[in-house]
Amino acid sequence: MAKRSFEDFDSLRNKTYSDWTIVKRLMIYVKPYVLQLLIALGLVFVLVGLDLVGPLFLAAVLDSLGEPNVDFMQILLIVGMYIAIIAVNAVLSYQQSILLQKTGQKIIFNIRRDVFNHLEGLSIAQFNRVPIGKLVTRVTSDTDTLNSMYTDVLINAIRSIMTIIGVFVIMFTQNASLTLLISLVVPFVILASVLFRVYSRKAYRMVRYNVSSINAYLSEHLSGMKLIQIFNREEKKYQEFKQKNVKLRKSYVLQTVTFAVYRPLMYMLYVATLITTLWYGGTQAINGLMSYGILVAFTQYISKFFDPIQDLAEKFDTLQSAFTSGERIFELLDMKPDIKDATEAIELQGFKGKIEFRNVWFAYIEEDWILKDVSFVVQPQETIAFVGATGSGKTTILSLIVRNYEIQKGDIFIDDINIKDILVTSLRKHIGQMMQDVFLFSGTIESNIRMRDDSITDQEIVEACKYVNADRFIDKLPLKYNELVRERGNNFSSGERQLLSFARTLVHKPSVMILDEATANIDTETEELIQESLKKMMNIGTMIIVAHRLSTIQHVDKIIVMQKGKILEQGNHQELLKKKGHYHTLYMLQYDKRLLIHQSNK
Repeated sequence: MAKRSFEDFDSLRNKTYSDWTIVKRLMIYVKPYVLQLLIALGLVFVLVGLDLVGPLFLAAVLDSLGEPNVDFMQILLIVGMYIAIIAVNAVLSYQQSILLQKTGQKIIFNIRRDVFNHLEGLSIAQFNRVPIGKLVTRVTSDTDTLNSMYTDVLINAIRSIMTIIGVFVIMFTQNASLTLLISLVVPFVILASVLFRVYSRKAYRMVRYNVSSINAYLSEHLSGMKLIQIFNREEKKYQEFKQKNVKLRKSYVLQTVTFAVYRPLMYMLYVATLITTLWYGGTQAINGLMSYGILVAFTQYISKFFDPIQDLAEKFDTLQSAFTSGERIFELLDMKPDIKDATEAIELQGFKGKIEFRNVWFAYIEEDWILKDVSFVVQPQETIAFVGATGSGKTTILSLIVRNYEIQKGDIFIDDINIKDILVTSLRKHIGQMMQDVFLFSGTIESNIRMRDDSITDQEIVEACKYVNADRFIDKLPLKYNELVRERGNNFSSGERQLLSFARTLVHKPSVMILDEATANIDTETEELIQESLKKMMNIGTMIIVAHRLSTIQHVDKIIVMQKGKILEQGNHQELLKKKGHYHTLYMLQYDKRLLIHQSNK
């Protein structure tokens, strides 16, 4: 059975995390910034204290005004102190906000860095199973959602909780009976909040899944827009996108409805509590059991009690989104790489270039064997070519040499060392790969050849380009090596991209070079340049070629003919022709085809 894909994780929720588990793992990123958060927490204590004493100043002013002999100087003093408290509160709130924003951005930077670093360690097989749009969502959108939790939710949630506790303490000290009466509403508040938490979490999961799904769809179909237009499938693809867009809209509506039910419910409880306070407190004030100033203060404290609850509801809203994003990020971080270094894996400074496959069996999907008991040896400095029909296993062999996939049976050796005993980074560092589909990054020609390896000098880049004949078109460009490369190198021809790939490989001084049908999709003139480059490169180290055009491999040391995952024949060009076997048949078919094309051109 094939391994479950990342999309399966999203749809089946195969792995769930408790809130406490998510919190513990997110707090790991907080540790380096504990001091900053403690300072912010200290400011919270001060801000809550300043906020809670405000109504008491208001009560003192009202009670002073109700006295027979009004002391206006005392009232002015109280008002002045109240204004000072408001000013200090504003300054400290600003400082706290700045501190939290800076700290939060540093934490998110570290999370995003770890996610990308983990992605780089995943195998090619895992990237083949995971839609790129989903990965992009996790690195960007999901990490940004976590930012609100660190900069807004955590500290301010503590502030809201402290405010609620402080309000109850002050109210209890002022009038215990009225406070106990008001407390009857608390169970209803807790019940509503718990239900809101459950339903909002489900709604947020749907939102994040549908956002990820639509991003994956966009990533794939924007890349393939040329094909969509060629086959006139715009309307069909529009309808598919519309369906995904409708799902995303519905999930957002569900999320909004959940919050829209909760907030009015809290407001109803607030109004009921306020009416109860005015009724019971007003009765006590009329009977002289309570001052009117304290009654007014109680109405203020009720607002300060429900405002934090409303705020906590919003924080829960954000928190559920953050927990859902955290869940998705940890799903990715817990996705174990298929390719792992052995405990005692070694680092090599270079290879002599001997490669051996010993009874190798391999399948992308279990029991669907692509290679079946394949064995061969490539000697150092030898050039070997693989030929055969599509699906015979040629390209798979190249992928296994650099350990893009793990074999199920057998062993692969380089310089008589099992590749599983070599660090993956060390293995790939000394093997240069030139693929049929050349990938160039946005930047310049120079940056694409150097690949951010600062140890490579400009002179080495120029020499490598001259060696592979890439200088012949680079020197004609206005900016030469500083010429801009657009996305995927689409401002260069296939042949030019291939020559840049040769230069990029050569400048990193590999011990082994791999070419996967590097001349399959290029014009005849460029092919001659590439053939000339190949002849030079064959003298550098061991070279393994997968060839479609048999004319390009006539001078290699050995040709291995593959069919249905097995080796049919081995030998050089002349030896295989003399055998009159499968290679001879392939060669004659191509020869006849070339002859027919040549005659038609006449």
